Amino acid sequence: MISRARKTLVATATALALTGGLAVTGAQASPGPDRHETGQGAGQGARQGTAWTAAWAASPQRPSTGFTANWSEAGFDKQTLRQVVRVTEGGDRARIRLSNAYGTSPLRIAGATVARTAKGASVEPGSVRRLTFGGKRSVSIPAGGQLSSDKADLGLDAFESVTVTLHLAETTGPATFHSQSFATSYRADGDHTTDTGARAFGESTESWYYLSGVDVSGGGTGKPADRDGVVLFGDSITDGFGSSTDLNRRWSDALAERLAKAGKQRPVLNAGIGGNLVLNDSAWYGEKSAHRFSRDALDLPGTGTVVVLEGLNDIGFSETDKPTYKPAPVVSARELINGHKKLIREARAKGVRVVGATLLPLGGSDHYGPRAAAVSDAFNEWVRTSGAYDAYVDFDKALADPADPERIAPAYDSGDHLHPNDAGYQAMARAVDLETL
Repeated sequence: MISRARKTLVATATALALTGGLAVTGAQASPGPDRHETGQGAGQGARQGTAWTAAWAASPQRPSTGFTANWSEAGFDKQTLRQVVRVTEGGDRARIRLSNAYGTSPLRIAGATVARTAKGASVEPGSVRRLTFGGKRSVSIPAGGQLSSDKADLGLDAFESVTVTLHLAETTGPATFHSQSFATSYRADGDHTTDTGARAFGESTESWYYLSGVDVSGGGTGKPADRDGVVLFGDSITDGFGSSTDLNRRWSDALAERLAKAGKQRPVLNAGIGGNLVLNDSAWYGEKSAHRFSRDALDLPGTGTVVVLEGLNDIGFSETDKPTYKPAPVVSARELINGHKKLIREARAKGVRVVGATLLPLGGSDHYGPRAAAVSDAFNEWVRTSGAYDAYVDFDKALADPADPERIAPAYDSGDHLHPNDAGYQAMARAVDLETL
């Protein structure tokens, strides 16, 4: 059975111009209404659009070497890219969102399909749907741009995996991507967008490329509904570092599953970036929180609540001798708190409920030192007592080792004393009072 549909506010229309395929202009082009919903042509503008809910999301990053080998710097050339994601909301129609946010030239999508996942790079026979963009099978996304596809009549259940396949027939140049997917993506030479089997897809990576979202819709009345999407915004702990690849064991997955079991199913979206900071941009770790908060969290279709867990890298990078972020500024508790206050103001200005989270214990990790410990303690006390957030969740206490509260409990430690393991991410989901969402 298809899970109950949720409608959302229709996103702002994308500025469109036809140049062979469909070209989106403007660096911040927003997801637009589905042109086919009213039977109008791509250039006419829709009088009535589909109400969409974000069912899966990933935050775009600029191309970089990253933590593990990836294809972002080299990009793609005459290849097909196949990516698998799991939605946390169901509907009877789907669309994808693509980002060329960090591209230096237009991105040409020669063809795209969406299908239900079978296993690995294979898809369920009979489920492949060709995607269009303003009625065209090909599209050009300008450097800095983003866009949504038209709707595809593909029914999806919550917690079902969906496969998105892109044919990149021209040289792309460096690719906008999401570095740490903890899911396998696949590549093949030539055009294999409609293949149901996996034979052609002989290369793989653990990153996502260009794909920033999958949205669903259930009824197509065009009426807005409750904004009940929950976005988890943060760094590598939100991103899922230390979780099991291809098993969907991030804390966002665990929270979505817990909500469903409690009879309170809501879409849960992951807006984590490994290494991300509240106060500073980084070539590897994404733009600082204030620069990406609207794009990656507040403006996703259907967002009603955001949970913010971020700051360990701001206070911990200056303690580590790793060269990935040097020189790292020494950040005070007051500076970190002021950075969070900016996020709170931005969320409230858009009518989004904002929940804060205490920082996890970091004792024994490469982020730990007397100064980092003191700043973490002061920040956590502010989260608990200030009332600045609408509510808070205390991960510091939930995951601490009773014998040494400065450290993550051994049962929850991935091994680096900084990131939880699968059990630790489950513990994070259990720590949330669902009523605060």
